[in-house]
Amino acid sequence: MTPNSSDTPGNRWSDLDRPPLNAASLRRALVRPDGLWTGLDVVERTGSTNTDLAERARAGTAEEGAVLVAEEQTAGRGRLDRAWSAPPRSGLFFSVLLKPDVPQERWGWLPLLAGVAAASALARTAGVDTVLKWPNDLLIDVEGDERKLGGILAERTGEDGVVLGMGINVSLRAGELPVPTAGSLTLAGAQGSDRDPVLRAVLRSLEDWYGRWCAADGDPSESRLLEAYAAGCATLGRTVRAELPGGEALVGEAVAVDGDGRLVLATAEGVQRPVAAGDIVHLRPAAPGESGGGTSGGSGG
Repeated sequence: MTPNSSDTPGNRWSDLDRPPLNAASLRRALVRPDGLWTGLDVVERTGSTNTDLAERARAGTAEEGAVLVAEEQTAGRGRLDRAWSAPPRSGLFFSVLLKPDVPQERWGWLPLLAGVAAASALARTAGVDTVLKWPNDLLIDVEGDERKLGGILAERTGEDGVVLGMGINVSLRAGELPVPTAGSLTLAGAQGSDRDPVLRAVLRSLEDWYGRWCAADGDPSESRLLEAYAAGCATLGRTVRAELPGGEALVGEAVAVDGDGRLVLATAEGVQRPVAAGDIVHLRPAAPGESGGGTSGGSGG
């Protein structure tokens, strides 16, 4: 995806509809002695905020609560290294460093937690209903079509850290969409396209949910994370096709998210099969007439 034609490289004010983020104001609002966020940097352009923040963590130059935001990301990645790109200042592209003091088998809840936090923040701040596609996508309605608004990527860094990255399309215009299934807050009729209040709201919501989850030792039920995720997950109740490594596929109705964050599919044989995010290549709506039947040969996507 190429930048808007009105953008001149190096001129941060070239697109007046997309002003730069105010890093100093964001730090004043978010970085507090008793809070989660310990530092916030905004860079003009980078390949991947996840990669950069993970390198800082490994080098010992970033502590828990570090936030790295990019005005433009040229090598952004989603799950399974899928590319993510957008014009400069058209969205929020950021990563945070977390070091959860909870059992590591519960760390898989972090991208789901981030989805709940982002969806609730966007509803309050932008006035746009946002739902979750398991495991890591944010979806919105654009003129009756369900579109992808953003994605979440969690990556381990060292023995005790996780870099959690998020990309949210804010002001993407119809002609700038990388694929027809993408959307943005602007296209969904958001109240405005000012990214500063949106970023503040998302990070505050993330801090709140992370605090609840950590206080409950990562228990998704006790922290009410499981309940909140299930309530906002558009995948539940739909018949889906989970494409697995090796070309196999599992078709069934998505009936629940279990305590480990796995999606539970009820197949046509009456068997309930949990599938983990790391085991899925693609999760798609099932084709018409495709109602289940366990694993079968199929495209790996």
